[in-house]
Amino acid sequence: MGIPLGQADASLPSQNAGSSSDGTEDSDSSADLEHTDSSESDLNTRKNTRLTRASVRLSQSSQDLKNAVDHDESPPRTPTGNAPSSESDIDISSPNASHDESLAKDLSLKDSGSDLSHRPKRRRFHESYNFNMKCPTPGCNSLGHLTGKHERHFSISGCPLYHNLSADECKVRATNRDKQVEERTLSHRQDENNRHATRHQVVYMVRLQVRYKEKVTEMRKKRNAGLLKEQKEKYMEHRQNHGNTREPLLENITSDYDLELFRKAQARASEDLEKLRLQGQITEGSNMIKTILFGRYELDTWYHSPYPEEYARLGRLYMCEFCLKYMKSQTILRRHMAKCVWKHPPGDEIYRKGAISVFEVDGKKNKIYCQNLCLLAKLFLDHKTLYYDVEPFLFYVMTEADNTGCHLVGYFSKEKNSFLNYNVSCILTMPQYMRQGYGKMLIDFSYLLSKVEEKVGSPERPLSDLGLISYRSYWKEVLLRYLHNFQGKEISIKEISQETAVNPVDIVSTLQSLQMLKYWKGKHLVLKRQDLIDEWKAKETKRGSNNKTIDPTSLKWTPPKGT
Repeated sequence: MGIPLGQADASLPSQNAGSSSDGTEDSDSSADLEHTDSSESDLNTRKNTRLTRASVRLSQSSQDLKNAVDHDESPPRTPTGNAPSSESDIDISSPNASHDESLAKDLSLKDSGSDLSHRPKRRRFHESYNFNMKCPTPGCNSLGHLTGKHERHFSISGCPLYHNLSADECKVRATNRDKQVEERTLSHRQDENNRHATRHQVVYMVRLQVRYKEKVTEMRKKRNAGLLKEQKEKYMEHRQNHGNTREPLLENITSDYDLELFRKAQARASEDLEKLRLQGQITEGSNMIKTILFGRYELDTWYHSPYPEEYARLGRLYMCEFCLKYMKSQTILRRHMAKCVWKHPPGDEIYRKGAISVFEVDGKKNKIYCQNLCLLAKLFLDHKTLYYDVEPFLFYVMTEADNTGCHLVGYFSKEKNSFLNYNVSCILTMPQYMRQGYGKMLIDFSYLLSKVEEKVGSPERPLSDLGLISYRSYWKEVLLRYLHNFQGKEISIKEISQETAVNPVDIVSTLQSLQMLKYWKGKHLVLKRQDLIDEWKAKETKRGSNNKTIDPTSLKWTPPKGT
């Protein structure tokens, strides 16, 4: 037997009668009995009425809780410093009890916690500092800022000590700059107001500008023609004591006016960098590695490299030049060098002539070394994206040997299976060996491998700026050498490509850049420009025996299987 709808509704007042303090509940229930077959609008009315009753009960319970807290003058505190809010003290009988209980807790904490002086204030993001960060300048406590507008700094650009100033001096300079800005703004306003002035007033303003220009000229003439002996000794002593950790002394090097302009530019640049850092565009994860100690060289980095976060925060990394392991301090590096048994890259030595050697390193067999090599290369390459996925690649590492070991000169990587016949994926010459011919040796070696494989090769795009310049210079020399030795009458682009292993597209683009490719009577003609050939021959003669080239007879290599 089913229960009639009127009886089921009639039981509601008896269940909830204890939770209502007025007659609202009973009157609403009787209204439900009278309109059992009402339309959808009546249903919506009943829903809204129930929500109203729940909100009334919630407000009553929160008011009772507030009265209870006010009655107890010293309520006990939790370990976090907040007033306790026990669920057993709150009796709320509503359709959604858990939601109402959470609301009641929030209201009770808000009412009871009016005095929150014991709790620390939460800083906004742009006002917060990471006190784990420190200024890389030796002896600096990270207090003050070059602009005089911030309490702390974490970079050399904002370090007063690096610029041979104090925090107070920076504040005084900032005050003077603000005054000058106000005076300049006031002058511009006066110019705007006098825009429709009389001719006499305009002439007077022009005279003021001329006087100011003469004044600046006189200030620039006051510069000393040369430094005195005492000043030179002072500057040399400053350089010997601080080295590159401090800015050189700039007084008396130029006029006071120009020096002041330079100081303003420094402060403005530092302020722009500080704004970017506070906005989150320059974060702790960005490139904080400014220099690396690599063997006997200290190298300035060019780009960001995704080293682990604990190393990326450092201003300087220390690296073993043989196994490429990176470390945090000079002491760790010294201990590592005492134990490191590596004196050359891992892998097979496939080329040696004189002190130059090339090692073939498999990314699958020597994964850690190749990953460290890629991280190191990213510090000097902008387009490189290969960091940890090194297994599909072969690395050809060029070294220069002496009595201490084989020192890294550069390298290039190559896919084991390249469907587009790329013979180079990434190529790098270390900064200390740049502009010495090693880059062209690496490129020439990559094409030598392509010749042994009987393939036509080309570097993977896009090329970096320095890489594109190096490849264009190499292609130019290859073509001019080929034309110099060519004795026939007709030249074929395909034959040049087969003999040099250079892609025909690269050959055509190089001929066009040299203005040696012309279209005449429906045919493409290659012009043999003797002036360019003579110029190349003169450079080759001038280089003489010091010219760094690859000797194909010194290569001992067979193409790996599967390539």
